[in-house]
Amino acid sequence: MATDEATDQSDLSCIEESLMSLEKLDRASPDLWPEQIPGVHEFVAQNSPQTEPCFWAAMSQDDISHVHQLGNLSMTGLISEVKRLHDLAYQLGLEEAKEMTRGKYLNIFKHK
Repeated sequence: MATDEATDQSDLSCIEESLMSLEKLDRASPDLWPEQIPGVHEFVAQNSPQTEPCFWAAMSQDDISHVHQLGNLSMTGLISEVKRLHDLAYQLGLEEAKEMTRGKYLNIFKHK
């Protein structure tokens, strides 16, 4: 039993030694690559992610603070906010349908 364990240990150490790599990897900065390969610098500049998403640039400070407030809501608070927005959108749709019908009866949508 002890000899089996000893041979298993020696087999494992042989396998570990055979898997050992003595290769030295070059840890140079990737910034050197564009100098070595033509066109890489332009490719990296086009395909690198922007530091700030484009939708944040178009938002005002009030919009950003509102997004942060929504992010701090609990699950139930967020669900109630979604329900409130759904009800508001439904009411807006009803008002729009009413105004479209009114415009149709007043004949303001004339065909040319």
